[in-house]
Amino acid sequence: MTAESVIPFDNSYARLPGQFFSRLDPTPVSKPGPIRVNRPLAESLGIDPDWLASEEGIAVIAGNRVPAGAEPIATVYAGHQFGSYNPQLGDGRAILLGEVIGTDGKRYDIQLKGSGPTPYSRGGDGRAPLGPVIREYVVSEAMHALGVPTTRALAAVTTGDTVARQQFEPGGVLARVAASHIRIGTFQFFAAQRDTEALHLLVDHVLERHYPEQLTAENRPLALLQSAISAQATLVARWQLLGFIHGVMNTDNMLLSGETVDYGPCAFMDAFNPETVFSSIDHAGRYAYRNQPGMAHWNLTCLAQTLLPLIDSDTDRAVAQAQEAIDSFPGQFMDAHTAGLAAKLGLEEVTEEDTALIEDLFKLMAEAKADFTLTFRHLADLANPASDRATVANIYSLPPTLEPWCERWRERLAASADSAERRAEMFHANPAYIPRNHLVEAAIRAAVDEGDLTPFNDLVDRLARPFDYDQADSRYALPPVDGEAVQQTFCGT
Repeated sequence: MTAESVIPFDNSYARLPGQFFSRLDPTPVSKPGPIRVNRPLAESLGIDPDWLASEEGIAVIAGNRVPAGAEPIATVYAGHQFGSYNPQLGDGRAILLGEVIGTDGKRYDIQLKGSGPTPYSRGGDGRAPLGPVIREYVVSEAMHALGVPTTRALAAVTTGDTVARQQFEPGGVLARVAASHIRIGTFQFFAAQRDTEALHLLVDHVLERHYPEQLTAENRPLALLQSAISAQATLVARWQLLGFIHGVMNTDNMLLSGETVDYGPCAFMDAFNPETVFSSIDHAGRYAYRNQPGMAHWNLTCLAQTLLPLIDSDTDRAVAQAQEAIDSFPGQFMDAHTAGLAAKLGLEEVTEEDTALIEDLFKLMAEAKADFTLTFRHLADLANPASDRATVANIYSLPPTLEPWCERWRERLAASADSAERRAEMFHANPAYIPRNHLVEAAIRAAVDEGDLTPFNDLVDRLARPFDYDQADSRYALPPVDGEAVQQTFCGT
């Protein structure tokens, strides 16, 4: 059944040749019901949020109706999963409804996750349990509020059906918004097919969509590689600065747009430990917090390999140019990470002498198992004693072993040009609230076990203002107590 045209679709990816996707409609569910509508995001996409929250809008998100102008497709891609190459993956439980031009003039995908089987489901049911839908909604919107490039949650609904995983669970569908869903794995698929024409089309499509300033580049494929490297270096630096662990950094989970995608076994660290792993399937710690920059570098090397025939017909020249681009990643990551650390610590810049200061801080935090988020937030409070903001001192004290370090840090601040504005900016670099694993899990359990969405809605609302600490909401900032800590997170497939 086709709904009246209420979403201003303009579908560029569906205009590419047929080998890029399969056309199919979502599979209807038995009894869709509302979870939440992201009203500000809907308005920014030119979609009436009241309509989206209506019975008809819920039916569209659930996949029971296809809105006019939509061209539903499941896209094909390949990917390295924990280092092992799979030549064909694709959207196994997601369908791209279409694209819209937002009020900012930019193009966005609207994709339904959990919308039923596709030709790429590999025997799966194509559905999503309610828990992963809740997790992705909470964490992706929190990441947006934290200033991290990310896919976003437009709306979520229940399905009225159960999904069989380790046990039977209620189902859900998430409407996800992204600048695009084109992945490193998309390029890998066509490179494995030796489909040079498709790769050229992809290069042009991605440049036009994400890096239009590179359209005049003499070597477009090389320019695309360089742009992707810069975007990923900045993205992963932001992850590290927030203690975020993606959990499944496969090449099919890295977008050419430079956005964070696929919040399956993701988590934020509580106690600082560079070896932290949460993903239940990451047995060897491949994607541990410490390893994320290196794994992004590895993934980008996979992208470079797909582009070699396009960069230059001479293999040696192509390899040399691609290698030079790839070799720039560590420096770009360090530049972004260092600039972020300067902001977090209230420094105008990080000098060579500051390196030991920063290294000592992380060493002491690891030894004391200090809370990553609240340690930095407490430092922001200490750097702004005249601020009228509420402080986290009532709920969190720095480990005593940090006191000598704090004296060194205060001396460093005093040695630089004093700037109330600069120190105030520390509050914008150090959130008080993150999606604490135990709070996300509590919201999931309330929704799944009791049908109670209040904890979920309250958590989403609080995380929308991560830098504004309010003592009345201190429980959202607190680390887990004994018995609350979440040790593992899980994929939602």
